[in-house]
Amino acid sequence: SMSYQLIYGDCLEVMPTLGSGSVDAVITDPPYGIDFENSGGMTLAGGWNQFKKYGWDKERPQQKIFDEILRVSKNQIIWGGNYFTDYLPPTMQWLMWDKGQRNFSLADFEMAWSSQRRASRVFEYSRAAALVDEKVHPTQKPIAVIKWCVEQIRPRPKTILDPFMGSGTTGVVCAQLGIDFIGIEINAEYFAIAQRRIEEATYQPSLFAPQPTQWEPVAMFGDD
Repeated sequence: SMSYQLIYGDCLEVMPTLGSGSVDAVITDPPYGIDFENSGGMTLAGGWNQFKKYGWDKERPQQKIFDEILRVSKNQIIWGGNYFTDYLPPTMQWLMWDKGQRNFSLADFEMAWSSQRRASRVFEYSRAAALVDEKVHPTQKPIAVIKWCVEQIRPRPKTILDPFMGSGTTGVVCAQLGIDFIGIEINAEYFAIAQRRIEEATYQPSLFAPQPTQWEPVAMFGDD
């Protein structure tokens, strides 16, 4: 049976409690430290105003967070990897999400650093298609993009950790594919959204899994 553990807290406090290589893969999208809200990434016209209050992207995560990610997992896919090349070793595989539009105000594509010694890959998925997902986090990746990431990992992971869970998309994909999930999120509002989205995904018949899966109750750690 499936297990999922959603942890409300700081990933830098939680990850050291996990054993080396104890999860098959990390798939995550850390804050890039570019102050996305004020660097032209968010415009009122683009409907970004609801996210203004969080200030979640002011600082880049510390090196030791990446050291912990590499320690606890066998494979890693880290979105925004182009912002963290000083923290991560050179790699053969970059994964790219091509948004199918050129010279739009936002980037034509986004890049993920991957630990695997495999060929680089591109996934084409339009912004318009991404709008079918409920958009609740500024840099939220579409479900289809994260599902594609999971499919790139060999052998297929049985456990996935997302230490920057955000609105929980990685957990939603794990629910749909029958993969054990550990998610860590420091922002209480996003934690609650992720919990709801992942629980809904476990009860809804999915495009990818023949049966909805019964999951264990959510575990919460840390202060409210």
